[in-house]
Amino acid sequence: MAEIWTMGEMLCEIMRSKVGVQLYDTDVFCGPFPSGAPAIFIDTVAQLGHSAGIIGGVGEDDFGRCLLDRLNRDGVDTSHVLRSDAGATGVAFVTYFEDGSRKFLYHFANTPATSAKAPENTGMFIDAKYFHIMGCSLMASEGFGHEILKAMQLARSAGAKVSFDPNIRPELMKDRGCMALIREVMTVCSVFEPGVAELLTVSAKKTVEEAVEACFQNPALEIIALKDGSRGCTIYTREKSVSFGVYPAQVLDATGAGDCFDGAFLCALLEDCDIEDAARIASAAASLNTAAFGPMEGNISKETISEKMSEAMV
Repeated sequence: MAEIWTMGEMLCEIMRSKVGVQLYDTDVFCGPFPSGAPAIFIDTVAQLGHSAGIIGGVGEDDFGRCLLDRLNRDGVDTSHVLRSDAGATGVAFVTYFEDGSRKFLYHFANTPATSAKAPENTGMFIDAKYFHIMGCSLMASEGFGHEILKAMQLARSAGAKVSFDPNIRPELMKDRGCMALIREVMTVCSVFEPGVAELLTVSAKKTVEEAVEACFQNPALEIIALKDGSRGCTIYTREKSVSFGVYPAQVLDATGAGDCFDGAFLCALLEDCDIEDAARIASAAASLNTAAFGPMEGNISKETISEKMSEAMV
């Protein structure tokens, strides 16, 4: 049984081949690439040598095969992935802009991507140490969000801790009811891995300091790993905080870097690394991911992370 589980949308991603091309303009796309924040996260866990499993759904089509082939190749347990002929595999179209921003166009509502159900009992979570949730998965549909929370509670009953990345996508933030699901996750979250804007949104505070203090009002919370893109990260516990820069990289595609950070950070915690080393390992994984075009294409392994960590942070 897997040490780390996640549940959420599994997508193929199709991206513009160059910066600055609007999605409504006629031009070239590249792909498909296996994607979906939960899938990117769990693939990183598997690449780093930890047992990993995902609950999700794909269509009985070539895009579904694209996803499953990659995850199975890297060692992810996909035995709880729904294969359905009731709809096509979910897709996200992505374009990039000169300022580093991105725009997503999602096609996965009412597809197998949001049709998976929580397991009926705790059996599959018997060896689980973490159950990881992505906020974008909670936003995918209200029903799917509730299924994820059911799975979360089963995992907790089996002894797993909850880790959470809000991963807020404005394109999916159509139902304000998803904030109620996020608040429920926050009450049991042990490891919180937001970006700065997400931290402020979830906490409803105006400054990082106020937001961190508010989050630690949750007695279950142990660590906040605050990601700040090219400015690095800050790791908070109740006792201290430490900040780090980033490892140098020629950035080809930043999509998925935060998801890789999440997975590598949890792997480091499972290996009893202190928060400083965990942050360096996670930052190295994120850097390696940005150096490849495609959200799951980074050359991430224990060996490449060790090599990257030999470089000076900037």
